Amino acid sequence: MTRLSDYPIAKFSRLNAIIDVDVAERAGWTAVDLAAACVNGGARFLQIRAKALPGAAFLDLATRVCEIAHRAGAVVVVNDRADVARLSGADGVHVGQDDLDAAAARAVVGAGAIVGRSTHTPAQIDAALKEPVTYIAIGPVFDTLTKTTGYAAVGLDGVRHAAGKIRPAGAPLPVPVSLVAIGGITLQRAASVIEAGATSVAVITDLLATGDPAARVRAYLAMLGETSNV
Repeated sequence: MTRLSDYPIAKFSRLNAIIDVDVAERAGWTAVDLAAACVNGGARFLQIRAKALPGAAFLDLATRVCEIAHRAGAVVVVNDRADVARLSGADGVHVGQDDLDAAAARAVVGAGAIVGRSTHTPAQIDAALKEPVTYIAIGPVFDTLTKTTGYAAVGLDGVRHAAGKIRPAGAPLPVPVSLVAIGGITLQRAASVIEAGATSVAVITDLLATGDPAARVRAYLAMLGETSNV
């Protein structure tokens, strides 16, 4: 029987910089330039979100971002599209509740790839823990206008619940999967989310809050006690 421990645990940065094409464009950035700025700031875990892009354009974007990220030793996860993740040379795929299930996604990207799964409820967390995932994303943690999920904010208690399911009290290390928290996370809130049990915080809009995403990434890494190495 396949076990969660049969799959690789990614070396996660405490910051997951999400490169959202629409959010970037509204702020006057191309997704490629935003990715480059985040990498220059020290981001080593990037996730590409491009809900409206046709497949060919998404593949071109993912390929270009992977080239930038991999030169710096960063990993790249592609949202939704396991085929784009594999063809672009990305390190893995992130799937939502309405996408391919994690087993089907892993069949496309391979046994050595990262596979992330969005969860929003306790039942979804329980289901995800039975899948061949590398990490589970929990959210929205706080209210957010970036993406309409149809789910209420889970708050820090929701993060604590998810962390407790992944590593029950007294369970030995290492844990089988990592926990990424997403939704409404800002520089001021990030530390409290990590303290609640998240491995990493996923940030979208707040990366662009000051108009200098490289500096913003450095501020996150400093806040979370992680050296930028740049």
